[in-house]
Amino acid sequence: MCCFLVPLAQAVATTIYRKKLGSEIKGEGTAVLLKSKVKDLEKMLWGGTLMLIVDHIINGELIWRFPFFTALTETDGVAVFAMELLTVGVPMSLAITAFWLVLSLVQIRRTARA
Repeated sequence: MCCFLVPLAQAVATTIYRKKLGSEIKGEGTAVLLKSKVKDLEKMLWGGTLMLIVDHIINGELIWRFPFFTALTETDGVAVFAMELLTVGVPMSLAITAFWLVLSLVQIRRTARA
């Protein structure tokens, strides 16, 4: 229903962070190299969010009139909404970030060996 809001918020925060970073990435080390790969995380988050929005529209969980989420039209909808954010949205964002971290570290190690 609303699980895409957590990756959406993370995508917005990542975009702001990347734009603030700009081309300031200087130095050596894993942390500096990870900063150079933030754009990859940003793409993963925006792409996943867009796919989830389309999926929720197709399944009728997202509607074109206020309150936009079908869960909020029901009694106790706010509790269902919050539970969905915590049980689906947060783990999904953590999984995307963990996957990006592992993928980035593997790429950094491969380039270091070459």
